[in-house]
Amino acid sequence: MLKYHTLSDNELASLLNQSDQLAYTEIYRRYHAALYIHVFNKLRSREESRDIVHDLFSSLWQNREQLILKTTLAAYLYTSVRYRVFDLFTRRQVQSKYIDSIAEFAANGDCITDHLIREKQLMAIIEKEIGALPPKMREVFELSRKENLSHKEIAEKLSLSEKTVKKQVNNSLKILRSKLGMVLFTAFIL
Repeated sequence: MLKYHTLSDNELASLLNQSDQLAYTEIYRRYHAALYIHVFNKLRSREESRDIVHDLFSSLWQNREQLILKTTLAAYLYTSVRYRVFDLFTRRQVQSKYIDSIAEFAANGDCITDHLIREKQLMAIIEKEIGALPPKMREVFELSRKENLSHKEIAEKLSLSEKTVKKQVNNSLKILRSKLGMVLFTAFIL
């Protein structure tokens, strides 16, 4: 009967290539604790260290038939575990950046979205109230406020006196202030 604990690493690796479960068990027995301690010294987390070493040995068994050692078995195992630790660090960094970006969006994005919604709602209310003005008053108001025409330009365009235009603009502002006063007050309080 073959005594696996007396075999060299190269002999165990060769038997592992042939799907020898006892060779795999001996490799695990020889290196599991040392690899775990090595990883734990880097991560300081029992669970993550256990997971990484377990993943390494699981991968070793799954890829046993394709295993080609260019160095010693020990070097292969330590290199593999080191890359797994590097991968974990990289995933942590990506995860941290992602969480930071979500937190920033949550802190700023909600406010921006909320303000945009309120602004659109307020503009809709204002447009509705402008639309409710008497037709001639609305036309004068829109030329004044939306097209930025002077009272003189509006008077010439509509064949009215400047005094009439000024009175129409002032009256429309009084109506809008009275109708929108509570809406604007509420919008700025919230």
